[in-house]
Amino acid sequence: MASMATRWTGKIIGGLLGLFTLGPFGAALGAIMGHQYDQGATQGGGTPNFGAHFFTATFEVMGHIAKSDGRVSEREIAAARAVMAALRLDEPSVHAAIACFQRGKQPGFDYPGAVQALRRACIGRPDLLRIFFEIQMRAALDGTDLAPPTRGQVQRLAQWLGISTHEFARIEAALRSGRSGARPAAAAGISLTDAYAVLEVAAGATDAEVTKAYRRQLSRHHPDKLKANGLPDSMIEHAKERTQRIIEAWDRVRAARGIRS
Repeated sequence: MASMATRWTGKIIGGLLGLFTLGPFGAALGAIMGHQYDQGATQGGGTPNFGAHFFTATFEVMGHIAKSDGRVSEREIAAARAVMAALRLDEPSVHAAIACFQRGKQPGFDYPGAVQALRRACIGRPDLLRIFFEIQMRAALDGTDLAPPTRGQVQRLAQWLGISTHEFARIEAALRSGRSGARPAAAAGISLTDAYAVLEVAAGATDAEVTKAYRRQLSRHHPDKLKANGLPDSMIEHAKERTQRIIEAWDRVRAARGIRS
């Protein structure tokens, strides 16, 4: 299990990074880059425990949250399968993900223990914890539109992962904004609503707050910083795409507000 999970880690991370920024095409690109990461991790002596915790916890926690209202609906199953499809998992990986999802549904599943194990595995990798949370939020949105008691379980997860109430709201807004479809064509430009969502700031924020949000996002996704935190060279171009998306959002908001650079 551990050796297989190591090979899945990059595909999950790459696929989700692409999915949240560039839509279906980005997911495919991210998965390809993630595959290159997996190959490098295997050849370079990557840590099997990290891959195992990330993959297993992703789908166990997803199953547990889906069962939070006492039953798992067809819509929630479809949401979980959509995540698997977005990550471009092959057939054996899908079977393994389903098995994890089923374990998470069981009454005796140790939800706190699974999350704590993931936190230990992700020490020094806070961006990966955020990606993990975004996966769960996306599945919950598609499965129940984050209705109670699902919302309560996702809020509990956020607390365990150190995600504040304000950050929770920003992530939810960003994901809801992206559910209507893929990224608009470059010629059409980004909408003002989507621009605020990308920057994770409210439309009613002050110019100073918007500027701070832009700088925070740019710092969080800067290719050089991500590389320093362990992002392999094969994913640097993808990191540049994320940075470009943030700059595009900033330019849209800055123009609308008349902020001088």
